[in-house]
Amino acid sequence: MIVTSQQIKATEQAAFAAGATPEGLMEIAGEGIAGCIRQFFPKSGTVAVFCGKGHNGGDALVAARHLGKCGWRILIRLAHPLKELAPLTRRHLEALHDSEIVASVPELPPGSLVLLDGLLGIGSSGAAKGELAGRILEINRLRQERGAFTVAVDLPSGLDTTTGEVFSPCVQTDLTITLGAVKSGLVADKAISVVGRLAMVPLPGVVPENGDQALLNTASTLRPLLPVRDFDTHKGTYGRIGIVAGSAGFSGAARLCSAAAVHAGGGLVTLYSLPENHDLQASSCMPEVMVRKIDGYGEVLNDRHDVLAIGPGLGREHDAAILELLRKSSIPCVVDADALNALSTEMSILSGSPAPRLLTPHPGEMERLFPQRGHSRREWAEDFARTYPATLLLKGARTVIAQQEHPPVFNSTGNPGMGSGGMGDVLTGVCTALMGEGKSPRDAAMLGAWVCGRAAEIAIFNGSDSQESLSANSVITHLGAAFNSLRKGDY
Repeated sequence: MIVTSQQIKATEQAAFAAGATPEGLMEIAGEGIAGCIRQFFPKSGTVAVFCGKGHNGGDALVAARHLGKCGWRILIRLAHPLKELAPLTRRHLEALHDSEIVASVPELPPGSLVLLDGLLGIGSSGAAKGELAGRILEINRLRQERGAFTVAVDLPSGLDTTTGEVFSPCVQTDLTITLGAVKSGLVADKAISVVGRLAMVPLPGVVPENGDQALLNTASTLRPLLPVRDFDTHKGTYGRIGIVAGSAGFSGAARLCSAAAVHAGGGLVTLYSLPENHDLQASSCMPEVMVRKIDGYGEVLNDRHDVLAIGPGLGREHDAAILELLRKSSIPCVVDADALNALSTEMSILSGSPAPRLLTPHPGEMERLFPQRGHSRREWAEDFARTYPATLLLKGARTVIAQQEHPPVFNSTGNPGMGSGGMGDVLTGVCTALMGEGKSPRDAAMLGAWVCGRAAEIAIFNGSDSQESLSANSVITHLGAAFNSLRKGDY
């Protein structure tokens, strides 16, 4: 559920009336924040806490205490004199015996430097001024000059949590850890660049009853969709996956899509190839993928499948055949890339589809399918879902999933390293494999988006990649770790 700042305040007051205490909730919040930071930084480093005078600063200080127990060095950068801190916040500061209150963040040896923004909470309004504005600018400067990783407690200081308005200055965060519930401003289009990766720490008793029914894609909500496999199963249990992808010069898209389907659990993966591409694809695909030569895409309908992926790297030479495939296929299909471009010329096919369709466009493809006309990404996706009986996964820095009669879903995982070729081919393969084992298109889209984004994070924070070096192949390599992360309930 997505809430306004007023709604979350009312929910917190109701929790206090029911017996919760600010001290208890702050302890849970701080422990969750520390756990989320450790998920991204398995090895201890230095955390510089930028502490405001309110309970947002207290949450950050509790998080610092928990990190300190794990060997982290704690630096405290106050934005107000000690006497101005809220009593509970001041008590938590005094409890940090091994911390250092500093006038500036010193030069540090190479390693993890995390900047923890605890300056402003949901009670703030308007642009920060004075010392607070100076601290925000300092955080942003350290992020740029030293490559520090910035984490916001509940919201980036300088952001309106209800409207998403970005005031000047505003903390530019890499990770925002929201507490209790997702605030509406955090998923606004204009806030994406300052919010960054979005995680949520639930608070017991703080469960909004009224609010926007839209959802945030998290491991805790997705875990029930990925039960542990039964022991007595076989390859036929997990789906016969057909992939229609690849053309001259674009065989890589077919290899990525089919490999992703294998690594996402597809039971039997078959890649269909026209004669001119068959030998190259047969020799270059991973051995677990069966590559079948066909003379025309209509032949795909003659084989037995549980799901089809259509589109990656196909080119536009076979639009008519692809449209016929979409028109006639009586099994679920994941429609991507050039199949979307073909579909944009005859959208009426969607209205008469004989089986479910999951569409996975990036914004450019989406514009050809269904012009945005000035709407927000969420409105754009919801309007499409109201118009066509299909599931939509609108890719982007904050992927949106929409389907008729279901609330929209915002994905939480991923990073800027995913802005490179082949990522969409991997997502298509993962979603197709999940549908092959019986997931609905919506569930497959939710799982696929989260897992691919999490794999990209693991490749960087637990592996050897950087945002610059991350490739689609590396995402495939880390899919297993991402599925494990989901089952553990990571943030």
